[in-house]
Amino acid sequence: MCEIKNFYCWLLEFSVLLLLLALCLWLAIRPESPKYTIVDITIPKSDIDSGGQNGSIIYALEIENSNKVSSIYYEDTILRFYYGSETVGEKTIPYFHQGRGKTCQVTDSVDANQQVWKAIRNSISNATAELKVAVLTRVQYRTWGVKSKHHGLDLQSQLSIGSNGKIFGKTKKIKLRRASKKWRRRTNRRRLLY
Repeated sequence: MCEIKNFYCWLLEFSVLLLLLALCLWLAIRPESPKYTIVDITIPKSDIDSGGQNGSIIYALEIENSNKVSSIYYEDTILRFYYGSETVGEKTIPYFHQGRGKTCQVTDSVDANQQVWKAIRNSISNATAELKVAVLTRVQYRTWGVKSKHHGLDLQSQLSIGSNGKIFGKTKKIKLRRASKKWRRRTNRRRLLY
């Protein structure tokens, strides 16, 4: 009888030890989402001062994979700029692979929607303009040669653009965060319309 109790105690201790080991291993290799940061935004002074119908936004977006064990496969990434509820413009970053612990920077420009550009130009010349930036994509993590399922990313942030056409305020780098449910509902509805 005593030997059976010892066996069950040993079996219970072994099971608990295995569960703790599995939990520690899972916490150690669980991948983190990539970090998106707007490093620079520039609206050319010539676009602001000219009073023309066309304008563009030049941006530098930094994408960081802080995972030491996992590389990331990105599907096409959609970068959108909003002024109020209107879409200013969007750019598609083609699919790519990012190695472990790597950071890449994407510098490009977005042509502004002509109907919205006049309001943005007036707002910037008066003081500052509040733009929103949103990133939509899906990623797969590759850990120890095994690809995970697809994970959706819906990130956004607010940008204040000063009268010089650059980011206004103390922070010059703007980190994108998970979108609020209210923001997601609005962008999902907008995505269905287009």
